[in-house]
Amino acid sequence: MPENVSFPSAGVDIAGHLYLPAHPGPHPAVVVGHPAGGVKEQTAGLYARRLAERGFAALAFDAAYQGESGGLPRGLEDPAQRVEDLKAAVSFLTTRPEVDAGRIGALGICASGGYVLPAAATDHRIRAVATVSAADIGRMFREGADGTQDPAVVQGMLDAAAAARTAEARGEKMTSFPIFPPAAEDARAAGGQHGFEGFDYYRTGRAFHPRAAAEFTWDSLDRIVAFDAGRRFAGLIAPRPLLMVVGTEAVTARMSTEVAAEPQQLRWIEGATHVDLYDREQYVGPAVDELAGFYTAHLGR
Repeated sequence: MPENVSFPSAGVDIAGHLYLPAHPGPHPAVVVGHPAGGVKEQTAGLYARRLAERGFAALAFDAAYQGESGGLPRGLEDPAQRVEDLKAAVSFLTTRPEVDAGRIGALGICASGGYVLPAAATDHRIRAVATVSAADIGRMFREGADGTQDPAVVQGMLDAAAAARTAEARGEKMTSFPIFPPAAEDARAAGGQHGFEGFDYYRTGRAFHPRAAAEFTWDSLDRIVAFDAGRRFAGLIAPRPLLMVVGTEAVTARMSTEVAAEPQQLRWIEGATHVDLYDREQYVGPAVDELAGFYTAHLGR
């Protein structure tokens, strides 16, 4: 069972689960960030547990304003804060006697795969960086998962975000927008197969969790759209190692291939879609093998 832990991030209390190997430390460690709207009990916790079984202390945590972590308003998705949360998690691990503070890596899944790039680029305590199904959330909102979204969509959403900010300034409560439509068929109609798979993971018995965000506040929207997890960060991460694990069927695959500067920075999981790598064992198993080998090579045993 993981240990319940907490630590501060820019004044917000962050709730985490710390997974430790069975043998005594100090251990190399990995900070694991969850997808946008997720919580530590879902895919981030799965990967953290599997990495602990391979000999790494692993910390999964809820983003500020979400899950069991503090912060108001609830459901705010703030990329700048998400980057800060990752750095704060590293700071927390440096205080733990079970962790070797000189051997800490980071893993970002989906949107955290985008957030972990600027976090690692500007925090040299992160010695090795990996992603699974990396997604630049800013591009997702600006262009759609597959890059074909009508530009009018994001413009309309920015109008709504601006109106919500104006209403808040006049004393009204900040409103929210749903992350997923109410039904699976609506999710497929709105977002194709990728949208359906996200709905199937988050909104059904497959991985539903009551603390996972169902909505984001409208003042999240313009912050998200302004975020860019571009290739420029790879240059700042180097010469520290980078590994990006991606499914061959992932609609978001370009978000990894465009960041990886060299072919050896990519590991393809045959047949996997973006969301398959969240929990499908036939794909998670090979992904964990790749990650464990990568972190062992660069953080040690």
